Amino acid sequence: MKKTLIIGATPNPERYAYEAAHMLKAKGHDIVNIGIKKGELAGIQIEKPSIPYHDIDTVTLYIGKDVQKEYYQYILDTNPKRVVFNPGTENQELEDLLTKQGIEPVEACTLVLLSTGQY
Repeated sequence: MKKTLIIGATPNPERYAYEAAHMLKAKGHDIVNIGIKKGELAGIQIEKPSIPYHDIDTVTLYIGKDVQKEYYQYILDTNPKRVVFNPGTENQELEDLLTKQGIEPVEACTLVLLSTGQY
């Protein structure tokens, strides 16, 4: 399975990022958790963004447009194949930057993609 980087990872079980991490792991996907909260999620430590990973297939966003700007360069340097903009995270400016670098922006819900076998 290809590796997914979750931006906005949180140990809070009431958040969609929490659900997505557990569903990704249950379906056999490797994950990397990036967030501001300390702790672990689905058995993986939550890290702060520092050195970009270079083996990421998908970045899935769980942070709003107003916070994303500080992650632009990190995402571009990670150079995933695609970035999933979950509902409420849509951002045309970032989508344009991704497209220019050859990264596919996808406006979708990670949970739905996983549930329907489209992930």
